[in-house]
Amino acid sequence: MKEGLVETRKKSQPRKPVSKREERKFESAYGYFTADGREYVITRPDTPRPWVNVICNGDYGLVETQTGSGFSWRDNANLSRITRWDQDLIRDSWGKYIYLRDQDSGEFWSGTWKPCRPQFDFFEVRHGQGYSVLTSKLHGIKFEKTIFVDVEDPVEIWKVVLTNENAQKRRISLFTYFDWCLGNWADTHREFHKTFIETWVDEQNGAIHGLKRAPLVPGFISTGMTEKPLQGFHAASPKPVAYDGDKESFLGRYGEPHNPETVVKGKLNNSQGKWGDASASLQVDVVLEPGESKTVIFTLGSTASREEAGRIIKKYSNVATADRELAKAKALWESFINATFIETPDEALNFMTNIWLKYQAISGRLWARCAYYQSSGGFGFRDQLQDAQIFFSTKPELAKKQILLHAEQQFPDGTVYHWWHHGTGMGAITNCSDDLLWLDFITLNYLDETADFSILDTKVKFLPDPKTKKVTEGTLYDHLLCAIDKVLSRFSERGLPLIGECDWNDGLSHVGLEWKGESIWLGHFLYGILTRIAPIMEERGDKKKTQTYLKRAEDLKRAVNRHGWDGEWYLGATRDDGRPLGSKTQGRGKIFLNSQTWAVMTGIATPEKAKQAMVSAAKWLYQKYGPLLLTPGYDKTDPTIGYITRYAPSLRENGGLYTHAGAWAVQAECMMRNAEQAYELYKSFNPILRGLEPDLYYCEPYVTPGNVDGPDSPNCGRGSWTWYTGSGAWCAVVILNWLLGIRPTREGLLIDPVIPKKWGGFCVKRLFRGAVYHIKVENPKHVSCGVKKLVVDGKEMKGNLIPPLTSKESHQVQVVLG
Repeated sequence: MKEGLVETRKKSQPRKPVSKREERKFESAYGYFTADGREYVITRPDTPRPWVNVICNGDYGLVETQTGSGFSWRDNANLSRITRWDQDLIRDSWGKYIYLRDQDSGEFWSGTWKPCRPQFDFFEVRHGQGYSVLTSKLHGIKFEKTIFVDVEDPVEIWKVVLTNENAQKRRISLFTYFDWCLGNWADTHREFHKTFIETWVDEQNGAIHGLKRAPLVPGFISTGMTEKPLQGFHAASPKPVAYDGDKESFLGRYGEPHNPETVVKGKLNNSQGKWGDASASLQVDVVLEPGESKTVIFTLGSTASREEAGRIIKKYSNVATADRELAKAKALWESFINATFIETPDEALNFMTNIWLKYQAISGRLWARCAYYQSSGGFGFRDQLQDAQIFFSTKPELAKKQILLHAEQQFPDGTVYHWWHHGTGMGAITNCSDDLLWLDFITLNYLDETADFSILDTKVKFLPDPKTKKVTEGTLYDHLLCAIDKVLSRFSERGLPLIGECDWNDGLSHVGLEWKGESIWLGHFLYGILTRIAPIMEERGDKKKTQTYLKRAEDLKRAVNRHGWDGEWYLGATRDDGRPLGSKTQGRGKIFLNSQTWAVMTGIATPEKAKQAMVSAAKWLYQKYGPLLLTPGYDKTDPTIGYITRYAPSLRENGGLYTHAGAWAVQAECMMRNAEQAYELYKSFNPILRGLEPDLYYCEPYVTPGNVDGPDSPNCGRGSWTWYTGSGAWCAVVILNWLLGIRPTREGLLIDPVIPKKWGGFCVKRLFRGAVYHIKVENPKHVSCGVKKLVVDGKEMKGNLIPPLTSKESHQVQVVLG
């Protein structure tokens, strides 16, 4: 591994670099991207907020911060948490730590910045796809921990390399430490939950085990939380010389993690049993000659049996295995990155689209369903469906799997769980009015991408009928129509869809509790689905229902443009009492972003209204740090609107940038052919560019935030809620399909760039229906859009559509704009 900045610490400030530097991209006071964008290198520990990596194989996952803190889980980050953790973005003080102790001098420190906060001579953290490398130097010892998750097995690996950079022989002891959770993350009543956990030492395998016994606590007991209890193991190779399975034994009475009694003394106590406060600690002694390096492999995992744990421990009994499995993890992520790849004049856009947006959406949202700002563990019906779009141009078979998984969460009447925890029977039945339609929207997008119409005939069970408890089954096509029919049954007398507890904006939770309030945005959304699904229905012979849907679509379009237009923009909604939201008549919440963008995206707006709506959006909502979701933010709690009004003005949905919706604004501007506006809008919230002002932005510069504070906040421009946001997948989709314009349609691959005039061109490697298209776009006249020439495999084609090609697996495409 290349070394970066060599530094000594003084009040957390780095010294000027004195060693050979690797090429650095988008460098700030806290770190930089490597030349290829694959790693973000953090050069000091005191980042404005925890800058983390979310590493998951779809079953086992972990969060690792730049300080060395974080937590682990298996299957469900909330119900099956392996290690204890408390969300504290200020202190970041819970984790799985490694201490080093010089057995001759008695000096000790942590290899990572937490928990001891050493003044390192050198500090560096590299976050990559599927791994992190945390490196430090102190007292002549170099510590390097590479942490990753096995691609298949439920285990994380800490490959620790110690190097003696002194001229004297050194005797160093390593001590690990974390608290077992092994169940529901919310075990704040520790005195109760610790009574269910036991630990035992397994000297034969060099491990300590933890087990939380079966959940037999009745629900009426306040701490009888739903959980999926685990058993876990923590092992080392070479085998430890001592162990501890009790927190008090390790820390000492009233002890603290930065000064644990056993580390001070230099020896663990071999505690274990059912009667303590369960933790895990291993002691491994290492002797280092001058200049010598030695490697210790630690594992932490969770299995259904001791035998399986033993197999995994044995598997990682040598360094070669760890190196081989790390290479597999990196190769997995390379397969996603390389499936579709872009090269544009904008390196920040390239890094995000090629690498980090894919990684964020898949590892963080789809597989982990967890991050630092939000630990969920469950599936959101609309959430992970939208995230699955990241698979379209990488591994579309995984998108198909996700669509069918969500279809199983639908009731026979078309309604769906708002969220659910798989395998538990836990799910939220709500009156949110948009959730069910996302099944249609994403399936339609999947069909454009793959032409896999066989998915519509796949049999999928409905959830048991709430009244009869009967389980029925239908095709996916049946499920799609059930969702549409349910929404069509919930209309106002004016011909607009009812909002219920909320539409896409969950914060509008009280707008339509009496089923009288209307959603203009939902009208846009439904119109787009009706017009897109109708041709498919007709091809399937469902002509009568096709005509019904098309008539409802036309009626809806008239109603939206009659009742939903406020003069210069579209309303957001109406309350149960008829008062509007997103209207110039209102003192707060005068204009909503989604009502303008989706009017364009779905084609429900007339050309004149579409143009005026986007002009208004730009005038009122486009800010320096991205487009606001609405403005001005509400400044008083309003029970006729919802919990959005509990937020401070300009915070999250209440008048800040909501990055998810920001991506839609970029798409709408592309559809209006406003290339410069679309591009500048995207740049305004591109995390890499925002990260160049880290003490303003606060967030990791390599993943999107859920939100950024708006103009009413004293922290205007500050980001938050990173990783766990639907904006990751949406930004990737919008850039590829709409800005670069390499877009799937039922008829084939459409080439329709909408780019800045200053670009001389760009290249795209695009996976589409089993073939790879190598597309080179030239822009000699420096126009923003319009295809003048299209050549495919040496043959010039008319227009800008490439029909599906099955003759070979790879195609060469030349495009000239003009």
